[in-house]
Amino acid sequence: CIEGPKSKLDQTKYCQPAVMVTSLAALEQLREERPNAIDNCYATAGFSLGELTALVFAGAIPFDKGLQLVQIRAEAMQLASQQAKGAMVTALFGADGRIGDACNEAKNWCIEKGIENPDCRVANYLYPGCKVLAGNEEAIRFLEANTKRFNIRRLKRLPVSGAFHTELMQPAVEPFAAALRKIRVEEPIINVHSNVDGKCYKSPGHIVGQLPKQIVRPVKWEQTLHIMYERKAGEHFPRTFECGPGKGLKAILKQVNAKAWDSTLNVEA
Repeated sequence: CIEGPKSKLDQTKYCQPAVMVTSLAALEQLREERPNAIDNCYATAGFSLGELTALVFAGAIPFDKGLQLVQIRAEAMQLASQQAKGAMVTALFGADGRIGDACNEAKNWCIEKGIENPDCRVANYLYPGCKVLAGNEEAIRFLEANTKRFNIRRLKRLPVSGAFHTELMQPAVEPFAAALRKIRVEEPIINVHSNVDGKCYKSPGHIVGQLPKQIVRPVKWEQTLHIMYERKAGEHFPRTFECGPGKGLKAILKQVNAKAWDSTLNVEA
């Protein structure tokens, strides 16, 4: 992971296993340095692929099976990306931003151009005024050419190989779901929040049914953070640890809940 090369790590089939392994390594580092943080943990969540890491940490999926699932997920998503070229962009906008209209018109533009199975939608809800949009390459180019029209302040391309969390990933759902059904999923020992709706998984059956949906559904991260950090006035916020490469999730938390962010630390292996 450290040596790269970046060109390979940008490919889904290499990136996803690398992120999972480094995230779990960071968790082990946290266990060694602050064992009480692990012992007293009562809730966890992971962004996109990170949800699988969270389920491994919570004891719902064994490490070796989790790694197999990640490999299957990554390869299936890479194949789906090759079948339909897509892209993702981070969008910054104000109160007058017309994100829904922008995505709808981009999709309609693709339909008019005869592009097969067009899609353009919000793929990640990050924080107020910031979302990740994804869709066919042509749809994203349409957005890039029409930012002013939809009051979008800025679009920034993400270094990914496909339009993740959109219908363009539909071919990846069944291979992942089939692999998940073969695994004995256990009851999580701590709360694990789902990307699909932000709520906690209720049972092993809930995990098996819900987790594959995440591949084609938006990551509702902003909503998840609101649910995780809902507190009564004056109630203290728990210590939070972001385990894994980068500091992006902590930065997002600052935009959603500054008080929770104030008690957050990064752990990188």
